[in-house]
Amino acid sequence: MLKATKQSQRKGLILKTVLIFLASYLTFLVLWIQVKDGYGYGVIYASSHLVAIIKEVKFEEMSRQGKDTIQATFRPQRQNTDMLMDIPMKTSSYTFNVPLTFGIMAALFPFLRRRGRAYAEALAVLFGIHLLTIFSYEAAQLTTAFAEKGFDAVNKTRIAAYQFLWQFTEHMVIKFEPFLIGLYLYVRFRK
Repeated sequence: MLKATKQSQRKGLILKTVLIFLASYLTFLVLWIQVKDGYGYGVIYASSHLVAIIKEVKFEEMSRQGKDTIQATFRPQRQNTDMLMDIPMKTSSYTFNVPLTFGIMAALFPFLRRRGRAYAEALAVLFGIHLLTIFSYEAAQLTTAFAEKGFDAVNKTRIAAYQFLWQFTEHMVIKFEPFLIGLYLYVRFRK
């Protein structure tokens, strides 16, 4: 009798979790479509300021290039200061699975303790991943362009490091981000 009750409770919890995931995923999908460009604009803005410090360039402006593309414009500070370098980035390339991430986070709600802190940390990790993706992409593009134009000595190690960091975040971390964040929440904050 006790075993049947526990099994029934387990099935009920699984059903509840699946329903929470489906409802929240659909809700976040609709909401995310409305706000993703604004979020992408903010991430690229923050990242571009960081890249400007590291790469000794001046961040000039951002502009929308169509519905899904935002372009950051930089000006070299040391040489040929009249030249502008444009780096376009598709916001969907790094934000496409945010609704899935939010759906998984919501589905874990019954299993988490300290939920406020858990969700705050998860959002910080999500933002950090997106910031790192854009930062490494812009740094790789600027480093390559500077080397090609002769502004900097060709440093193959630096170019390879930026390229690797960008490719790794874009092709590995971004693709598995919902599951990595879900695993992080479950391991760190499970009841």
